[in-house]
Amino acid sequence: MSLTSSALSADSARFSHTIPAGEPYLFEVKAGQTLRLLDLQGNQAIDTLFYSAANPRERYDPQRTLRRQNNAYLTTGSVLYSNLGQALLSIVADTCGRHDTLGGACAQESNTVRYAHDKRYMHSCRDNFLCACLHDGRLNKRDIGANINFFMNVPVTPEGGLTFEDGISAAGKYVELKAHKDVIVLISNCPQLNNPCNGWNPTPAQVLVWD
Repeated sequence: MSLTSSALSADSARFSHTIPAGEPYLFEVKAGQTLRLLDLQGNQAIDTLFYSAANPRERYDPQRTLRRQNNAYLTTGSVLYSNLGQALLSIVADTCGRHDTLGGACAQESNTVRYAHDKRYMHSCRDNFLCACLHDGRLNKRDIGANINFFMNVPVTPEGGLTFEDGISAAGKYVELKAHKDVIVLISNCPQLNNPCNGWNPTPAQVLVWD
């Protein structure tokens, strides 16, 4: 883990928005701006995708990102690369210390496979992503790829499997990213109730942006 605090004050942010528990949010961050994702009450997973605003077909690529940094987790110093090999954003501060890149977004299908058939129609991150894309118009179903789960704790077992564990975040923990180009940020403030990623209780999260 690499814990790094920020010198930025919330009072000086040019933009701030609180995402209700379990809801999506889509917005833009300009090149040179700093984005903070804030876990307001603790143990909340924030599923996130990034796209180039100039060309949304260019998007966050987990394979390139993990291969270049030789680490399955993200923290201070991690650079998020696109499918075209370009740097989209870099993590410049992180008071949580580790963020998941492998667990993916909950969906109807995964709710059924992991939990039970009667969980199929529970609200999910994939539903959130699709709803936000529908309202924005620049993205669609084909643009939903593998996402980052900020604040989510998904350890890799010695056998190479994944487990969903209680979060390592807490109220007030945050991660900050500096944009290298204009990016679209697509968030699902995860509504999952069936594993510990949200402490069994989804809560609001906040985004802040500084010039």
